[in-house]
Amino acid sequence: MQINLSELFVCEGKVMQYEIPIEMDEFVTASGKYPLTEKKPLQLMITHSKNRNLKICGNLDLHMTIPCDRCLEPVDNHLQIAFERDVDANATEEERIEALDEQPYMNGYNLDVDLLVYGELVVNMPMKVLCRNDCKGICNRCGANLNYETCACDVTELDPRMSVIRDIFNQSGIVSSHSSESSRRKQKKKKK
Repeated sequence: MQINLSELFVCEGKVMQYEIPIEMDEFVTASGKYPLTEKKPLQLMITHSKNRNLKICGNLDLHMTIPCDRCLEPVDNHLQIAFERDVDANATEEERIEALDEQPYMNGYNLDVDLLVYGELVVNMPMKVLCRNDCKGICNRCGANLNYETCACDVTELDPRMSVIRDIFNQSGIVSSHSSESSRRKQKKKKK
């Protein structure tokens, strides 16, 4: 959605408020697609502060479904984002790039709300998402969700970066006796 802001440039100090429905249904990035399950309208307040400078203040309130980083189960995340952006309408595109202040959401007098929202979601995306704090994740061998089931995979596998040390253990018989002991324990659990 585009908003024409030419009315704001009529006089300094002019303020306009907008309530804009969020049109996107999913947030798409290189890492995946994340459905937006609940969306409240975007609240925007745009002020022409002085000399064709705009101050854009906004509030986003939405729910996004993101997979758990350990077990990949979908997790509902409530995101409340308050943001503030300053736009210098006098600056040319080259000057903005040089100042590392690119604003793809501004094109002349038009504000692209979808690009503004997308940019805020990129910056405010949670770094780590867990379905619960004690999530056990999935088995790296069989893919079983360890929160709901146990698997019979051998968990004594050593880190491949430690292969030199593993060779030393194999020569002395420590690893083979340890892994056979863990196999016996698993067999006993299965019989119970």
